[in-house]
Amino acid sequence: MPEFAFHRIRRLPPYVFAEVNEMKARARAAGRDVIDLGMGNPDSPTPRHIVDKLIETVQNPRTHRYSTSRGIPGLRRALAAYYARRFGVRLDPETQVVVTLGSKEGLANLAQAITAPGDTILVPNPSYPIHPYGFIIAGAAIRHVHLAPGVDLMAEFAHAAEHSVPPPTAMILNFPNNPTTLTVDLDFYREAVAFARKRDMFILSDIAYAEIYFDGEPPPSILQVPGAMEVAVEFSSMSKTYSMPGWRIGFAAGNERLIAALARIKSYLDYGAFTPIQVAAATALNGPQECVAAIRALYRERRDVLVDGLNRAGWPVPRPRATMFVWAPLPERFRPMGSLAFAKLLLEEAQVAVAPGIGFGEYGEGFVRMALVENRHRLRQAVRNIRQFLRRHGIEPPGRVPARLDEGRPTEPVE
Repeated sequence: MPEFAFHRIRRLPPYVFAEVNEMKARARAAGRDVIDLGMGNPDSPTPRHIVDKLIETVQNPRTHRYSTSRGIPGLRRALAAYYARRFGVRLDPETQVVVTLGSKEGLANLAQAITAPGDTILVPNPSYPIHPYGFIIAGAAIRHVHLAPGVDLMAEFAHAAEHSVPPPTAMILNFPNNPTTLTVDLDFYREAVAFARKRDMFILSDIAYAEIYFDGEPPPSILQVPGAMEVAVEFSSMSKTYSMPGWRIGFAAGNERLIAALARIKSYLDYGAFTPIQVAAATALNGPQECVAAIRALYRERRDVLVDGLNRAGWPVPRPRATMFVWAPLPERFRPMGSLAFAKLLLEEAQVAVAPGIGFGEYGEGFVRMALVENRHRLRQAVRNIRQFLRRHGIEPPGRVPARLDEGRPTEPVE
């Protein structure tokens, strides 16, 4: 059958990153050394004690049987204990926690569970693609809300809600944010919870990068806000915190109605992650946390190498306070060509792959996202390549202090 017969597929635009990925593959096939900062795929090994627990558990043949789609009780209890330690939030592991196959799968399945065709969802833009497209696949209409430093995000949400027909049923939050790296404080979450309760909306909050922070206080959880349990569910992940991306383990926690809806739809779709993986994930949450601090320190070092190097090279790039990304405005000379053409040019001439901002939504145009997934030696090489690239295009190092960006709240202006 022709592709146009598949309604949900027709609602998905061409994958912007595919063009850069194809160029990257061709360059590598030709023997060129591409430094890949495009995909947020952690390169560090999973901590040894977590791997050892997986190996130990998999020796037991009973763990080879089907698991449970809600997650094994021990892992749900471990996530509840993490929330109590980290955020001071009490969760019932039986009714307020579900284990997911990564936060991405959890959000997409919850979208399927709670969305009727034509529902309106408020989604910040730029955003991680699953945030809007999980709901688009479920049949919703998306209202894109501008997210950027200096923009009052809650005012943008209010404007979008007032001009949406039908009224929105849910809103997406993601802080620390991918791709912009913006962070928020508890005052922002209080405002968001009051906004949602007033309008009888749900909040889906993604905190996959809550443990990858560098400056200031640790990022909060929306569930710390009184009344949040009435409207909010929060997604988290083991991928970045414990360098476990391929293990595919995440969580949803919060509002019992939303958790029950997610658990019910998952019961039809999967049997849960492989039990030894779940046991190892519980070991990660319950065990020593020095590995988390070490991963955080590694990303801080890489951030400084890349950001300081690019600023010295003549490309003013803000220093992120959190996440494993750098959200870089295009150098002024290249802004007319747009982020996709710039990403292709950078790959062709500097052998550095980055993610074009337009791939994260229309308000991502004018930026590229760089992932801190290469070691310091490779990042220094990337900076050298980019410096030469900039010089060929007439951009010389300015010899000034690296730029900084205050990312305490998206409503605060750029310094």
